[in-house]
Amino acid sequence: MPTQKKIDSVAELKARIERATLVASTQYRGLRVKEMGEVRRRLREGGFDVKVVKNRLLARAADEAGQAGLMEIVEGPTALALSYGDAIEAAKALAAYAQTAPAAFVINGGYFEGQTLNAQELRSLVRIPPRPVLLSQILGQLQSPLAGFIGLLDAPLQELSLLLQALLSELPGLIEARAKQMEAA
Repeated sequence: MPTQKKIDSVAELKARIERATLVASTQYRGLRVKEMGEVRRRLREGGFDVKVVKNRLLARAADEAGQAGLMEIVEGPTALALSYGDAIEAAKALAAYAQTAPAAFVINGGYFEGQTLNAQELRSLVRIPPRPVLLSQILGQLQSPLAGFIGLLDAPLQELSLLLQALLSELPGLIEARAKQMEAA
């Protein structure tokens, strides 16, 4: 029979998993307490919340959250790194830390938008530009054909305008010539 403490832990973990935009599973076996504190501090700076969890409680919380696929990246003693902000920026922070981390710190994989990612796929998220850059690239791609289309629609109006301007610029000369013809006659 589960204790109230475990029930509360599962509920808290479920809420964190549901809120998270990116969940990374890491191994911490072999890290000293000081090194683990450094892991927590550095990942917190990168937008992560690090939580050491029991795998059984994590399995129950993931199942309750409807994200049972999360358990595919859990292996051995697990420390979850949960990001609640921009997942790409968080992945960059995680990859940057992993390069300088002690050898005992291992990234098992990640869980992003309902899909499990192995460690290599998680590192490849780093190559994706941030969301504002992606949006501006998409808008630029959409704007280019629209600008050309507007130019095509605008061209006949510009030609008509130029024709009318040419006629209007010649009009005073034509009136003057006609007046001279009428005086002569």
